[in-house]
Amino acid sequence: MGNSMGSKRGPEDREGAGYSMHPAEKLTLTDGCRHYEGKHEVPWDIQKYFAQRYSIFSWYDEGVYLTDDAWFGVIPEPVANQIAIDISAADERKTILIDSFAGAGGNTIAFALSERWQRVIAIERDASTLACAQHNAEIYGVHPSMITWIHGDSFEYLDALANRPGELHPDLRVDMDTTVLFSSPPWGGPGYRSDEVFDLHTMQPYNLEQLHKAYKSMDHVLFLPRTSNIRQVAKLAPAGCKIEVVQYCMQGASKAMAAYVPARKPISREGKPGEEPHVEDPMSADSDSSPSIEKSTAPTNGSGSSKS
Repeated sequence: MGNSMGSKRGPEDREGAGYSMHPAEKLTLTDGCRHYEGKHEVPWDIQKYFAQRYSIFSWYDEGVYLTDDAWFGVIPEPVANQIAIDISAADERKTILIDSFAGAGGNTIAFALSERWQRVIAIERDASTLACAQHNAEIYGVHPSMITWIHGDSFEYLDALANRPGELHPDLRVDMDTTVLFSSPPWGGPGYRSDEVFDLHTMQPYNLEQLHKAYKSMDHVLFLPRTSNIRQVAKLAPAGCKIEVVQYCMQGASKAMAAYVPARKPISREGKPGEEPHVEDPMSADSDSSPSIEKSTAPTNGSGSSKS
């Protein structure tokens, strides 16, 4: 499905008058878009990430570009590919995927190349970062019709989609019931690594409550620090549903966790697909484990995954 979505437009649609958001045109790489070729060119605070460039983008030498800030938020390519596989298990009626923090395009590219979705909507508010993402998608051979890019704020887009869809360009109006959202929000810098248990209520610039409020009407996946407070995540479970939590690992070490909200295919205690299981309030449990969380681990070493 291309960006036009085959829509029949009236005169009011043709010039885009009055729309608060439009699909982004192809942006030109800016001075802020960089392709470093040697460590001597790289600012000291991202040299660690540059050393891992081939695990971040395996085609880096083909001309991948990132902004300096984007290095901090790119998910390693094997993890992005495994997430694309896992999220493809969504109900087959789900045909659109929204990547709410597209960054330099790592996850967006993986979603598009999975061929699971009719279309991926990728949102990025920084023009230089968006230009990098568009360029990188071309490097990886993604067909232009697979991704609709938005240069803007994802929260503004989702608010308009839910409450004022007529304000959006027709190509940006999607059925939320047939859409899955993936969110890899900023975590507030590398300082989160020092926390034994990461408090998602204090995550900056967007905390767990802000994210949940924006996403709760859709099936969604939250990509979070590996030490995130599981009990806080458990409270997001809709009545009668469970959340699946996956720790994504490389070389035996967890890189991060993803919470699939709600469970993609709820199964009743009798094992019948589609029937919602009863769960208790996770905050009423005395133990550290929560009845509304399913934990699994997916090693992502490029050779597939296993879950336990």
